[in-house]
Amino acid sequence: MGFLDFPFVAGTEGDPRRFPGHGEVLRYLEAFARRFDLHGLVRLQTEVVSVRRRVDGAGAAGWSVSYCSTKLASVGNEVEEEVFDAVVVCNGHFTEPRLADIAGIDGWPGKQMHSHSYRVPDPFHGQVVVVVGYRSSGFDISREIAGVAREVHVADRSLPSADSTCETARCDNLSFHPVIERAEEDGGVVFQDGTRVKADVIIHCAGYKYNYPFLSDDHSVISVDDNRVGPLYKHVFPPHLAPHILFIGLPFKGILFSMFQLQSNWVAGVLSGRIELPSQEEMMRDVALFYSELEARGCPKRYTHDLGGGTTYEYDD
Repeated sequence: MGFLDFPFVAGTEGDPRRFPGHGEVLRYLEAFARRFDLHGLVRLQTEVVSVRRRVDGAGAAGWSVSYCSTKLASVGNEVEEEVFDAVVVCNGHFTEPRLADIAGIDGWPGKQMHSHSYRVPDPFHGQVVVVVGYRSSGFDISREIAGVAREVHVADRSLPSADSTCETARCDNLSFHPVIERAEEDGGVVFQDGTRVKADVIIHCAGYKYNYPFLSDDHSVISVDDNRVGPLYKHVFPPHLAPHILFIGLPFKGILFSMFQLQSNWVAGVLSGRIELPSQEEMMRDVALFYSELEARGCPKRYTHDLGGGTTYEYDD
C-alpha cells in the first residue's frame, strides 16, 4: 500500500497485524514527509477560499487563488491572493459526509451521526444502534460497537434480505438487514423486509460527497452530479481546461498511495512539457466512451470513480 519509492515496512514500533491500524499509517506518512522534506512545501492551517480563472491585459491565462489563515478563525482573517499558471486540486473526498435518504427521518427522535464523527465505541454502551452501510467503515464500526452496545443492526442493500446473525463476527448482538424502509416518530426503524427495531442511534456509513467549494463560483470548470466529477479524462484532466487545472486522488477502492504517485508523475510530466496530452476532442471522446461503458453495465454515476474489482491495476498500468 506504500508509495513506490518508499516501501511500507514495519519499524520498531510497527503494527504486527496484516492490516495495520490508522496509527501505523500516520507514522508512515509522517516518515515519508520527513524523508522527502515536504513540510517546507506545505502551508498548514490555510484555507483556500476560491480558485478563479483570469486573463491579464496581454491575454495570458492563469489562476487566481485566494486563501486565508485558519489559526485565528474567530478574528476574521484577511484574505490573500496569488496567481499561478496551473492548479492541482488534491483536497481529498473524505470531508463532506453523505447521509442515507430515509423516509420519516425528520420526525425520528433518536440521534444521528456519520462515521466521519465516530471515534470510540464507549458512548454507545447499552444502546440499540443501527449502522447504515457495510463497506470499510460500517464493517469496522459495527464490530467495535457490538462489544458495548445492547444490539447492533446493520442495514445494507448487498446483505441478505432475511435478518441473520454474523457468525464471523462472533457477536450474538450483531444482526444484518436490508436497507431501511422508514423511520418512525416513536423511535422505530423499519427495514425493507418488515423487521422493526426501536433504536437509539443511527450511524451513517454511506461514504462522502465530492465537494469543491472553492470552485463554486465557476461552474464551467467541473460539475459534480451524483458524485460523478466531470468531465475528466482518466479521472484527472478536464479536457477543455487541461493542463491548467487538474485533479489528483479522485478514485477510490484502489491501491491508493501508489495510484496517487502515478497520477502525480503523469501530471508533472504534462506540466513540464515532457508528456503531451491527446487533443481536447480525443479526451472528450474517451470520457464519453467511459461513461457509456459504465451505463451499459448498469453502474450508477456515484460509482464513476470506483476502481474496485481489479480495475485499479488496469488504471495504474
